[in-house]
Amino acid sequence: MLEILQYEFMRNALMASVLVSIACGVVGTYVVVKRIVFISGGIAHAAFGGIGLGYLLGVSPILTAIPFSLVSAVAIGVLGHRERISEDTSIGILWAMGMALGIIFIGLAPGYAPDLLSYLFGNILTVPVTDLYMMLALDIVILGTVAVFYQDFLAISFDEEFATVSGAPSRALYMLLLCLVALSVVVLIRVVGVILVVALLTMPAAISRQFTSRLDRLMALSVLVGMVLTVAGLWLSFVLDLASGATIVMVLGTAFLLTSSLHRPSTA
Repeated sequence: MLEILQYEFMRNALMASVLVSIACGVVGTYVVVKRIVFISGGIAHAAFGGIGLGYLLGVSPILTAIPFSLVSAVAIGVLGHRERISEDTSIGILWAMGMALGIIFIGLAPGYAPDLLSYLFGNILTVPVTDLYMMLALDIVILGTVAVFYQDFLAISFDEEFATVSGAPSRALYMLLLCLVALSVVVLIRVVGVILVVALLTMPAAISRQFTSRLDRLMALSVLVGMVLTVAGLWLSFVLDLASGATIVMVLGTAFLLTSSLHRPSTA
């Protein structure tokens, strides 16, 4: 294990593993508890439009994916609250439009689009130092927001109607939560890609929820599980010469299946 640290790209990959585990552990807890996995998938795929825009403008696709993901999250939240449009319909429409826009933008961009597959399927081994700083900044924003609105997010996660009756601005808080999901998606794209983002955003929390249902413990355990399994998947991909993003997801999926079959859910 220690021999991989002699390579700079592996050191960057390990740092990226830690940073994405923080985002997916904290925000993924809300995604699993509130059952908005499909919404997360919609935001992730809509973010591909931002990636395509980055290629068209000649800037880092991650930079353009941030505002694109945030706008997509707000749009899904707004359309989902309209009576005549079901939430799953709005998600499907924005999901398709985001992917379509990404393809159009990439087609209009001059020359060849380098590293396009890494944004679709992830490649943690190619994460540069600049992206690590961006991941760190996004993690700080996510943790700071959750710290400030922890009790409010707790209320809308378990009983949104009661929170509304109690006077909490549930709709605004829900929009803010979707924005956190959008930021987490951006953090995860370079690691597992648009296609596999949902797996890393949900599996650590899904595994951890089998051991505790208390939100604070669930978050902490999800971060820890994410770190351990992401690093394990990274190491396996290095040793076996496999695609890193797919290997990480397979390790997470295997751990979920094992814990589901061997452990009874806890009520602690």
